[in-house]
Amino acid sequence: MGALTYDGTHVEFDDRLLTHLEIVIINKFRRGESFLMSWKDGVAVGSGRAAIWLAPNIPIYFKFYGSRVPKINRDWIARLGETADGPQGLLVIAEDGALAESTPSGGRAV
Repeated sequence: MGALTYDGTHVEFDDRLLTHLEIVIINKFRRGESFLMSWKDGVAVGSGRAAIWLAPNIPIYFKFYGSRVPKINRDWIARLGETADGPQGLLVIAEDGALAESTPSGGRAV
């Protein structure tokens, strides 16, 4: 389990998913791009959907609770990157292409 903290919002995702999101987000920021990121909230946080506007001028923090860096799936990064470049912004999708869910504190400011 890992966490993304951005401008007072703290969202938890699986470490493997978060690693792939980190790569896509940082690549967008390196190009100076702002974009929307959205995900499906897990049942523990009331289901539904959440979204956040990400901009490179606001600090972002990735916290990984596991000590190992997961194996990178280049195809998954490409699919995440394609959504990030589209009109809906970065859709948090699982490796199989399904919408991924955040975990217990997903979308809630801490």
